[in-house]
Amino acid sequence: MIGEILAVGMTIAVVAIASAISQGWVGSRAMDAMARQPEAASTIQTSLLLSLAFIEALTLFTFVISVLLWTRI
Repeated sequence: MIGEILAVGMTIAVVAIASAISQGWVGSRAMDAMARQPEAASTIQTSLLLSLAFIEALTLFTFVISVLLWTRI
């Protein structure tokens, strides 16, 4: 019982950390691209927001699956 709860907690923690790192990396690369080509800023910003939405969606899906597994324990 404790092992399953610990596994769910670790899953959420690992995914949250990976999501935060990848969002920071994507944001950093987008700022670099906008600094190099200011005329393409609107296109880069659109791609940035779409990428961040997909990263966050994966995090939320993992959270939902972890909670579902936790309630089945």
